[in-house]
Amino acid sequence: MLPTLTQPASPPAPHQPDRRFGDPYLRFQLTDGVEAVLAMQKVQEVHTLPAHRLTPMPNMPGCVLGLMNRRSHVIWVVDLAKVLDVASLGTNHQQYNLVIARSGELVLALAVPTISGFFWMPSEAIRPIQGQLSATLETCLQGCAMYDQDILLVLNPEAILHSAALYASPYPTTPSTL
Repeated sequence: MLPTLTQPASPPAPHQPDRRFGDPYLRFQLTDGVEAVLAMQKVQEVHTLPAHRLTPMPNMPGCVLGLMNRRSHVIWVVDLAKVLDVASLGTNHQQYNLVIARSGELVLALAVPTISGFFWMPSEAIRPIQGQLSATLETCLQGCAMYDQDILLVLNPEAILHSAALYASPYPTTPSTL
């Protein structure tokens, strides 16, 4: 007997995700009018951090907001929009919405304005970006996707976690004169 549309041919194994709808992604706002997604396999957790629990660190790149303690681990917190060179989260926050991303042993808390939730998206929906982008943003993107009439930037977590913006000097460099 052939399977019908309302009855799956065989249920997925209990330990394997149902891939009929694609892969899970976390959706969040990057700046006003710009939404982005990150593959859930690279998201360790989502967390709201009260501003008084963030420890600012002097002499760090502008995108670094400070350090936080989470479950006995010290984690760097960065302004994701600033890392991507598209905007800045700004200052004067009572709390930060954080996407805690992991790549191997490297963990980084990405501060974003709003976290929308997660959804399933097929990998075929990801298309190359067409248009003028900053070099920083271009290196941190896997592409873009259309979802519910919105264009979503699909971020490359490894590129973000290893971005040169995280290691840049906070001081302008000037040629030395001897």
